[in-house]
Amino acid sequence: MKSLLHRHRELCERAVDPLEIAAGLEAHGLTDRTAARFRHRDVFSLAEELYARVPRTAEPRPEPDFLPAPRVRAGWVLLAVLPGALGAATVTGLRLTQGHPRQSVALGGLLAVALATRAALRHGPLAAPPGPPAWATTIGTRAWTIWLLGYALLGDGLLHAVLTGGPDTAPTVAPDGAWPTATAPVLALLLACAPAAWSAHLLAAGARRRLARSRGLAEFTAAARPLLLGVLAVFLGALAALNALCGTLLHAPASPPQALSLGALLLLARLLTVHRHRRAPALALGAAVATEAAALALPLVGRLPGCAFLATPVETLVGAWGEAAVPALACGTAALALLWHAGRTLTQAAAHAPTGAPD
Repeated sequence: MKSLLHRHRELCERAVDPLEIAAGLEAHGLTDRTAARFRHRDVFSLAEELYARVPRTAEPRPEPDFLPAPRVRAGWVLLAVLPGALGAATVTGLRLTQGHPRQSVALGGLLAVALATRAALRHGPLAAPPGPPAWATTIGTRAWTIWLLGYALLGDGLLHAVLTGGPDTAPTVAPDGAWPTATAPVLALLLACAPAAWSAHLLAAGARRRLARSRGLAEFTAAARPLLLGVLAVFLGALAALNALCGTLLHAPASPPQALSLGALLLLARLLTVHRHRRAPALALGAAVATEAAALALPLVGRLPGCAFLATPVETLVGAWGEAAVPALACGTAALALLWHAGRTLTQAAAHAPTGAPD
């Protein structure tokens, strides 16, 4: 017990509640089995003894405010709406222009949407915590996200062209072109930045309220798991409605499985990043990108003499379910893996406490 007190003295001295110590111990890898070696039934019981043994260095507070609930601020609300608004303006401009003006609208709109999305991810509930992240992980996550959004816009048309002997032309905005762009699901994802920000806010606020009321780590985990699933369900419901609305207004295919699987993947990846878990999102996004890239590459390689069998899996999948089955399968599988990981990490007190450590 003395060695444990020595290793975590600073945490114990600054804690204002035993649960804060329990969250810190959990972040450092201590489990209920470890607590049993110190003759305690769980980590929370061990934290209560540490809290009682170590004197506080900070001034006592009349009413401990362990984790104040995050506030809704007009700044991040407006930033969350901005990507969708600029995306809608860009799509409208593309529908009203032809030739070189259309190219200028596309480039300007792409730049504006990228800057607006970057701002939305840097402020408010979608912002990553302060601190130097791993350079390779950050670059990889951004690159994979750009690829996934680009594939959602151009991938289905490109895959169709590849499977039919092309591509012979550049992508067009027209849904019935030789290489059409899927504007409806991408616009829905941009508009869903606002529901994503609210989902992250609800998760953070709900988790902190449950953390303040919980008397143990197991109790908090039991309360946090349905909260996580509920937040994800609310976001997917909003995304489904936006996707259907965009498909109706643009008179274009909406592709709900593709949009929902990609939206779930991006939201879970961002929630994990916000709560200091960066490696798992990078791996899941990279796996989805690799699957989509393989689906495009295998039919091309299959054109070589003696290699036609390589294209068979992609042709079979597309023949049965259509081109949208490839991103739906890739992103859906990665999203399920991230959901399983989030169910193990975001339901821990350490993920929502100031002492939470990076994963």
